[in-house]
Amino acid sequence: MTPRWFPPVVAVACAALLGGCADVAFVDPLRQGPFFAPTNQAGEPSLGGLRRVVVLPVYCGALAPAETAAAFDPVFVAALQHENRFEVVTLPREECLRKFRAAEFSSAEALPHGFLGALREEFAADGVLFVDLTVFSAYRPLAIGLRGKLASIDGARLVWTFDNVFSADDPAVANSARRHFRSSDRGGVPADLGQGVLQSPARFASYAAAAMFATLPPVLPPAPGAKR
Repeated sequence: MTPRWFPPVVAVACAALLGGCADVAFVDPLRQGPFFAPTNQAGEPSLGGLRRVVVLPVYCGALAPAETAAAFDPVFVAALQHENRFEVVTLPREECLRKFRAAEFSSAEALPHGFLGALREEFAADGVLFVDLTVFSAYRPLAIGLRGKLASIDGARLVWTFDNVFSADDPAVANSARRHFRSSDRGGVPADLGQGVLQSPARFASYAAAAMFATLPPVLPPAPGAKR
């Protein structure tokens, strides 16, 4: 029973608030979107027989300190392995520095003489994967730009390319990042902590890496008429 001193206007406002709370889950953009789909990417119909790929250290250049660059390496390797497209072998930064006098290489720069041949001889690999950081903001709103290139180890084929920027300031990106951790056991993030992906550079990079590698070509060509 509403006390006599309780103003009718206040009672109506409270009822509206309670009704609004009931609708929050229904209009949650995490369920309804919009969601982000990377568009600036291209690839062959299939991997074309690539079975073992050497993943180079993530190239960060001057965009991130060395510690951050080193921390990104296992994040991207884990996202790539989850796609299960091919066997993944890594070239650690220390080994890259010792053998080639640089801890990382950009996909847009000239490689040392004999670089790809040395990788093929040591790892018996069919392909090499470059990942470059093109944009990086470690503070809110988080942002990370990624350029990826997958090529045959002999350099004869460019199998896949990717170049997109993920910004947490974009509602579609924010929704997709939160959804990634809500639906992924790999994230180890409880449902009520999904918002944390928009505050942690490592978690945000994990989402961006997963979104990038999801665009890799399939192992086999798609069946005629099938959607990729």
